[in-house]
Amino acid sequence: MQRPATPVLDLYGVLGVERAASQDDIKKAYRRLARQLHPDINPSKEAEERFKKVTEAYAVLSDPSQRQLYDVTGRPPKPGRS
Repeated sequence: MQRPATPVLDLYGVLGVERAASQDDIKKAYRRLARQLHPDINPSKEAEERFKKVTEAYAVLSDPSQRQLYDVTGRPPKPGRS
């Protein structure tokens, strides 16, 4: 029996930016969301989970080589790989 595929996270959607967004747009979106969702500001469990996803999305999309790999494969690079 096959396990259902894990849905792939849309990193651009997480940050609320277009695929053609500039590095500056990505940074601005991350900072805006981080200010709203940071656990020191918003202690809810939901905000904590969203903050983790926002941070993951920013880590990939702010690194040109990881972003290129994500754009080609549609999947975030595995942790520890660039």
